[in-house]
Amino acid sequence: MRRLGTAVAVGLALFATVASAQTARGHEDDDLAPTGKGWGEHRPSGLAKPGGGGSSNGINYHGGPVMTNAAGTDIYYIWYGNWGSNTAQSILTTLGQSIGGTPYFNINTTYYDAANVHVTNAVNYQGAISTSAYLGTNLSDAQIQQVVADAISGNLLPKNTNAVYFVLTSAEVNASSGFCSQYCGWHTHGTIAGADIKYSFVGNPDRCPSSCAAQTVSPNGNAGADGMASILAHELEEAVS
Repeated sequence: MRRLGTAVAVGLALFATVASAQTARGHEDDDLAPTGKGWGEHRPSGLAKPGGGGSSNGINYHGGPVMTNAAGTDIYYIWYGNWGSNTAQSILTTLGQSIGGTPYFNINTTYYDAANVHVTNAVNYQGAISTSAYLGTNLSDAQIQQVVADAISGNLLPKNTNAVYFVLTSAEVNASSGFCSQYCGWHTHGTIAGADIKYSFVGNPDRCPSSCAAQTVSPNGNAGADGMASILAHELEEAVS
């Protein structure tokens, strides 16, 4: 799963990028280097379990949790590293504020759980924080979870089990488990402050455009941000479904 000027112009260009790129992680784009994190990855499979998924459309349910809150899914951004005046912050904030309620995200409402409760076409951007690269510029998976945990335990962001927290890293930051070589982004969940918290890593393709940017043309004049838009939309949809 992957993919609206003033604000609408930015939005249209942004979604055009995401739609054309589909996923910068390379799940269907075999010419891209990353092959997925190993969790939070779309994997073609055989028979669907009864009672969930997307009927006969090829999107199969395997018994996992689906985020079906009637009010939609909340999202938070954690800008990690040195972002300076990078326009990515404006571009991706527009995406977060705009993606819910769109025909594009409405595709996800065809997916449902074993109780036949469908995903809602609503995404609620709830805010963002910025932090320096206080854990360094070569993050382990455990450190990425720690960034989320620190934001919650420090009361910088609320603890919200109906949310996906995105750790968005600047171009000088690497993820040691395989950013640029094995994946461009991923999502998972973990126990943080006693709650089941969903979170995602989204790296900046400026670090490795040949691997994590699915096209060289940047509608928003920021190839790294446009690549991150594709990855973020992808991980949001996977986390929800």
